[in-house]
Amino acid sequence: MNIKKHIPNLITLINLFCGCVAIVYVSQNNYLMAFYMVCLGIFFDFFDGFFARLFKVSSPLGLQLDSLADMVTSGVTPGYVMYSMFTNSAHEFGTHPAIPFLGFIITLGSCYRLANFNIDTRQTDSFIGLPTPANALFILSLPLVISFSDSLMVLEILTNQWVLLVITLCSAYILNAEIPLFALKIKKFSFKENALQIVFLIISVLMIVFLQYIAIPLIIAFYVLLSIINNLFLKK
Repeated sequence: MNIKKHIPNLITLINLFCGCVAIVYVSQNNYLMAFYMVCLGIFFDFFDGFFARLFKVSSPLGLQLDSLADMVTSGVTPGYVMYSMFTNSAHEFGTHPAIPFLGFIITLGSCYRLANFNIDTRQTDSFIGLPTPANALFILSLPLVISFSDSLMVLEILTNQWVLLVITLCSAYILNAEIPLFALKIKKFSFKENALQIVFLIISVLMIVFLQYIAIPLIIAFYVLLSIINNLFLKK
């Protein structure tokens, strides 16, 4: 029995487990622990592919398991968080009980993104559209920004249902938009060839140090903006 071939799939299942635990924490309004569990799931999501390549045991089963695990950790969880934020927000649309379910538009967009990623041969070295883990981090950071920010304006903005609807629709769109996003992997130790990645990582670290949780959505937005600038100007 070749144990090595089962290691990547086991790691993928741990990612799925983290996503399940995160959903439980969201149901308890414990967004901080939910955020940590999603981060842990994303960590394992990175290493399942790493070990599959290391042991040369990549398989169609592993590919499907990876997408299914991501669907829970980076698809269902952020949709549930947005559902919860709609529930706890000011009732700009009225008190109709169906309104909070609009948050699961994020889950639908994530599902389409993951299915399309499996058959899109263009996304081997970079991404087209925002990866679901990055989108999940963005959404899960929003209630943390509310909790840890002292700004009344931030609180009013992120508890407004119109704002939440715009964020939800933009999230589903950017997941599947035909926007090439640069990869963060540094393949060669050359500043010239990796200047964009290095600058992004340095700025991201500085933002986290000075802004803490508030930095997370700003970093994701900065990543998309920098990719667009790179596509329009820097590549030319």
